[in-house]
Amino acid sequence: MNHFIITGFAGFIGSHTTELLLSKGHKITGIDNFDPFYSREIKEKNISSFVNHKNFSLLELDITDKSIYKHFPQGIDCIIHLAAKAGVRPSIEDPRSYVKTNITGTQNILEWASENNVKKMIFASSSSVYGNNEKLPFSEDDDVNNPISPYAFTKRSCELLNYLWHKLHGIDIINLRFFTVYGPKQRPDLAIRKFAELIKVGKPIQIFGDGKSARDYTYIDDILQGILASIEYIRMNNGVFEIINLGNSNPVQLQELIDLIYKLSGKPKNVVQSEMQPGDVDYTCADIRKAQRLLNFEPKTNFQEGLGKFLQWLDKN
Repeated sequence: MNHFIITGFAGFIGSHTTELLLSKGHKITGIDNFDPFYSREIKEKNISSFVNHKNFSLLELDITDKSIYKHFPQGIDCIIHLAAKAGVRPSIEDPRSYVKTNITGTQNILEWASENNVKKMIFASSSSVYGNNEKLPFSEDDDVNNPISPYAFTKRSCELLNYLWHKLHGIDIINLRFFTVYGPKQRPDLAIRKFAELIKVGKPIQIFGDGKSARDYTYIDDILQGILASIEYIRMNNGVFEIINLGNSNPVQLQELIDLIYKLSGKPKNVVQSEMQPGDVDYTCADIRKAQRLLNFEPKTNFQEGLGKFLQWLDKN
């Protein structure tokens, strides 16, 4: 049994990761401040299946506050750092809070790790760091020095912070660049859930742009496969610093997404079109050859299957 700290454990990916590791017999200390970006009630539902588990401890703390160090447990084998302020458009409206939570919060976690001899960390980065990269698919070797949102800037900054702590303090770190994760427990502000909920009650959905933008949607089970493989890789190897894409490598156009949700929902189409929003990228597509080589990563859920599973979950919840 290993003891993990999981920051942001009450969120979409965090709650799935926590539940999975508990099911494998590990001990988890979960850290979350239940940020009001979306409702506490949703997050409490996310964690209801494991919050009373014998191997789980909850710390309701804000990672931007260094005084929280005294509450952290000793004997941690690995940190899974998922806590962050998410969302491209909200980051444009409030960049300062994104810098504070994502960059300062990550620095605080790294400082605690180096002071307490924790030598392994998995970090949640984002495909947003690629910006409007013209080269497809997006590779980990591509230039990512042209972010188009504060959110993307903070994620790239954290990757650089992680490299610095790796070099100075010998912390092994894998930065996972997630590509548009979807599935049960998905955040309410994300397109698939937002569209599905509006369609379900017969309200129009608003799209930005001509519907030809595309995202590399990646089902949550495939992301969990990549996280587990990263934990095993970092456990078995020393001197590790890697940046790895986790995606489906099969982009879906916005118009195709909308048509499929309407088809699966059995509702008449009702779409309002608006101009493209600042900070939104045109296209994402993950080059996953590195993940395949290092992690034996192979996404198994095609988009229609994954969307169907999500809509079934949404109907029940």
